[in-house]
Amino acid sequence: MTHIAFFGHDAADAAVRRRVAAFKRDGLSVTGFMMVRQSDVSTEWDNIELGVTRDGAFLQRIKSIFSGARIAASNADALETADLVYARNLDMLACAFLAKRHTGLKTPVVYESLDVHRLLTRPDIIGKALRWVEKRLLRRTKGLVVSSPGFLENHFEKHYSGLFTPYLIENRLTTGADYGSRPSEKVVSSEGSGKLRLGWIGILRCQRSFDLLCALADRFPDTLEIHLHGIPARTEIAVFEPEIEKRANMHFGGRYRAPEDLSAIYAPLDVVWAGDFMEAGYNSVWLLPNRIYEGGYYATPSIAPSGTETADWIESRQCGFMIPEELERTLPHLIEGLIEDRSSVVAYSSALLRLPEDTFIQPAGFVGRIVSSVLDGETN
Repeated sequence: MTHIAFFGHDAADAAVRRRVAAFKRDGLSVTGFMMVRQSDVSTEWDNIELGVTRDGAFLQRIKSIFSGARIAASNADALETADLVYARNLDMLACAFLAKRHTGLKTPVVYESLDVHRLLTRPDIIGKALRWVEKRLLRRTKGLVVSSPGFLENHFEKHYSGLFTPYLIENRLTTGADYGSRPSEKVVSSEGSGKLRLGWIGILRCQRSFDLLCALADRFPDTLEIHLHGIPARTEIAVFEPEIEKRANMHFGGRYRAPEDLSAIYAPLDVVWAGDFMEAGYNSVWLLPNRIYEGGYYATPSIAPSGTETADWIESRQCGFMIPEELERTLPHLIEGLIEDRSSVVAYSSALLRLPEDTFIQPAGFVGRIVSSVLDGETN
């Protein structure tokens, strides 16, 4: 059985856990070498804790690269059994290579970059220094995993062309879990109230998106409901619950479990907000968020700003709404139209249901084949 040593930035992170689950479902064994953000994390895999980090604390995370590498190297018995080292994010890639140096191992490494951090896009000396580090490490990897073609086109090809072998693993739902059946058709109008229901689900990390939704709630207090589910990023949205509590038509469901809670979250919704401006002009334009796959599976169309990779994804499948700037004007105009006439919601919902299920759920064996491809290339 192929054994993966997974260097992760947070053992509790949903994307990390989803990737581990995909490895295991494809018949691979996993040992985690992971940082944690909280002390009470339990995992479904053997995990070696590399230390505690804090969201946004970049100097502390730099220090943790060195301390984490020493901890990983002190567990050389677990590390040396791995056929492949899989490192998520640049700091964990550096940690993995440093641990390899301490132990003298020659195990091939795959770099998973599911976000291009804003520091890597800066034109100043900080950005140049980080890109130098990324370039130096990337040329030593055997594969680069990204979740969106936008990251390849706008960052990796731009700065490191010819230095990597790319693999695309979109943020689709993991195969093998119970997501419930897809609806035979979407019930668009809520019974009784007739209100349009808009959702924002996942890591709630964008102040502009939050402000746009609050403004919508104020403009349509009797005809629109806004439902938020997930984890607010306090470093990005400093005042969260008090703003929701001011508005009777905004509701916050808090943390949720996936896949257990997804059906209950998405089934009542008419549309999903899929915009992001936390790293406007860069990562926010290039990414493909989880919510377009989750919403798509449950036949809930997304709304995305034009000129983004998300909007291109929606347009190529003709399955949702794209709106241009100025969003403070165009988004209320769209919502007003949908409140009056839901026919386009029905049409896009039907379009989502016509798409094959593997548009939204990663096929069985998909990540296993990527691992095999990396290892076959290593032996050739």
